[in-house]
Amino acid sequence: MEEQEVVVIASSSSIEAGIGCWDLHSGAEHLRYRSCASPSHGLVSVAGRFLASSQLRDSSSSSSAGSLLFWSWNKPQVEVKSFPAEAINPLVSNSDGTYIVGGGVSGDIYLWEVATGRLLKKWHGHYRAVTCLVFSTDQSLLISGAEDGSVRVWSLLMIFDEERQQRSGHLYEYSFSEHALPVTDIVTGYGGSNAIILSASEDRTCKVWSLARGTLLKNVVFPSAIDAVALDPGEHVFYAGGRDGKIYIAELNSLGKSDNNYGLHTIGTSSDQSKGICSLAFAPDGVQLVAGSEDGLVRIWDTKTHNIIRVLKHAKGPVNNILVIQQPPALYPRTLTNNQGLMTRKQVSLPPPLEKFTSIDENADLSIYITPQPDYHRPCDAIYTTVDSMNKQINELQQHGSSEMEMERSKGDNKRSIQMLHQWKKMYENLHQFCVGELLNGEGDNLTL
Repeated sequence: MEEQEVVVIASSSSIEAGIGCWDLHSGAEHLRYRSCASPSHGLVSVAGRFLASSQLRDSSSSSSAGSLLFWSWNKPQVEVKSFPAEAINPLVSNSDGTYIVGGGVSGDIYLWEVATGRLLKKWHGHYRAVTCLVFSTDQSLLISGAEDGSVRVWSLLMIFDEERQQRSGHLYEYSFSEHALPVTDIVTGYGGSNAIILSASEDRTCKVWSLARGTLLKNVVFPSAIDAVALDPGEHVFYAGGRDGKIYIAELNSLGKSDNNYGLHTIGTSSDQSKGICSLAFAPDGVQLVAGSEDGLVRIWDTKTHNIIRVLKHAKGPVNNILVIQQPPALYPRTLTNNQGLMTRKQVSLPPPLEKFTSIDENADLSIYITPQPDYHRPCDAIYTTVDSMNKQINELQQHGSSEMEMERSKGDNKRSIQMLHQWKKMYENLHQFCVGELLNGEGDNLTL
């Protein structure tokens, strides 16, 4: 089987370093996207079609509200700039690339439609700045963390359903407030609404939550503040990156819920005396763990041997974002050199800038339906469908279904008619035998209908 091409994408808070992109297997750098200073969790690959990043505010200007930037894969220059109403920290996209969600420094959460740039929804999520955003694996839930130490679970159905909001009295499904200091990272397991949530905090703890029950399952204490976590694909252990430069390995299935003694759940550490760990991400093989640290290096670990496979040099500043994704076609060197004209003609167009303020009446029904995103290996635009078109298709299907039901009903009536015909034929034969026996042979008494 052909080996899947995978790339590592890292961004830094250093505007000179920008975003670096490497081949996971060879370590060769593909491209460097300059003029980017992203906060933690501020970098996202939108369905593999383009890169998006929120930007740190300019500390020298109190009026600076920050910006959101879009890059094509094969161009190092920023192509689309957006200026939201406030500075955005974390940024996340759903798997189809139809929505982008950002968390503001005020605690508000913004949801944009990618195709049009429209701000579909804005709501107050936390009392302080949002620090983390992540979707559940089935894309139905959005989980957020904030500087106030809270973790909240949002249902997208609830977000757009005014009636359900009035019945419940609040937007969120769950609100967890057990962390004493800001939440630094959140990951979710498999299972959609039945999955687990793993949250890390500056309070030196990682907490495991149940999405199905909305309860705390486990509390693990570490000797250092934890800035990044990664969940083993088998969900047996998780990896916690500490500010002391160590990556701690902790069990998920060990007994005990709330333990204040460090070491009860940890089963090992990985360390090469580096500075603090800022970001963690697993490769698709579930074995290689990619770690970004404060010293500007990206280290690739083998989780089976706890050895470093490769070191990638990114920048002098901290590497606060790591993405490990399947390699987009535009990054293939052979494609770029030999078929540059073809790639230019078929290049996926970037969406328009994101709106600063909502242009949709919040009292009106939101009538948007988005079909699943096609495979991004084919350089084509996303497919978006209006509700009117969708309703037309539904009516056609209903009419087609009605015709099929009518046909099945006719087949049933025909079958019953044939059965009745056979019954009448049998009764006629019996009657004929009775008449013949009665009139000619006198055997009518021996026949019955």
